[in-house]
Amino acid sequence: MELTAAALSLNTIFAGYDEALLGLMHRLAGSAGGVLTPLCKLITLLGEKGLLFFAVSIALMLFPKTRRAGVCMFGAVCCGALITNVILKDAIARPRPFEASELFRGYWTAVGSPAEDGFSFPSGHVTAAAAGMVSLCLSRGRKWVLPTVVWVLVMAFSRNYLMAHYPSDVLAAAIIGALSAVIAWGVTKLIFRLLEKYDGSPFCAFVLDFDPRQMKYAMYRGKH
Repeated sequence: MELTAAALSLNTIFAGYDEALLGLMHRLAGSAGGVLTPLCKLITLLGEKGLLFFAVSIALMLFPKTRRAGVCMFGAVCCGALITNVILKDAIARPRPFEASELFRGYWTAVGSPAEDGFSFPSGHVTAAAAGMVSLCLSRGRKWVLPTVVWVLVMAFSRNYLMAHYPSDVLAAAIIGALSAVIAWGVTKLIFRLLEKYDGSPFCAFVLDFDPRQMKYAMYRGKH
């Protein structure tokens, strides 16, 4: 398989790092006797296409108290998906580990040969996880730092354990996701600053103050 210059550079620069960590994952899979495989597949499913974070962001946007967090999360995941899935994956075109190396193909077979498509660098799952969780840290405070670190590490672990990505793929994805969250938080602050500046406008007032709970209460009052 002919590699792009970028993919070849990644494979060369991170060869020792990637081989060491994927070898560790393979030994862990052997020691655990396959117990971790279904768990990692479940984690991967939860992170598919960033859908979980899109759903959470929409739920957060429904209520005034959490609307900023929802907008920030939605923007962060969209930004991360644009950078990772639309721009970098096809531009770099790095094959999956099991497609590029017989050694890693053996590791992949040992965990059940889970189906994967598309290119490897960076990890879309980890980008979404980092973007979504870091956005919560920025918008909701330090109490989200530990859950963020745990979830990003868990997602990264699952993608490496299943041999879907090189460790360098998930490292880059975590950085991209975090940067996407920072960008989204800056844009979110600007949006809400403008909304508050022009809150006399019906549209701005609606965006800032709409609460479906009040609508439900009004409907209940109307029936009684």
